[in-house]
Amino acid sequence: MRQSSEHVRQRWMAVLARAGADRLAELAGPDAATPHHLLRPPETGMVMVRGRTSGSGDPFNLGEATVTRCTAQLACGTIGHAYVLGRDDRKAELAALLDALLQTPQHSRLMAAVIEPLAAAEEARKSARRAAAAATKVDFFTMARGDG
Repeated sequence: MRQSSEHVRQRWMAVLARAGADRLAELAGPDAATPHHLLRPPETGMVMVRGRTSGSGDPFNLGEATVTRCTAQLACGTIGHAYVLGRDDRKAELAALLDALLQTPQHSRLMAAVIEPLAAAEEARKSARRAAAAATKVDFFTMARGDG
């Protein structure tokens, strides 16, 4: 089944938002120096984080989180956006630049060089956390006693 281009972009934007700034810059390499214009320079604000009772019940306001957003435009006119948790201006600008570059003919190369390694590292961290949690799992059972 082929994924829609919207779903593919949502995936790479999520991977960029969750990546560490240093690792993002390392994988971007010379692409990080691509000439671009900031339509919206990095700016920090707050967003309301919502939760749901039992994961699918009624929504409620959990609290606020700090977010930095940025919008970058390439010389060819392609626009990239980024929203990242925290106050990292450098990461927000780099993520917006990479979002723009991923919409150009460089898409396949950048997916292989940046997005896939970041996604693989993220999955490895999740697997390690699941394994650590599974190691502490206790299985309880009830033993029925017979009448004497």
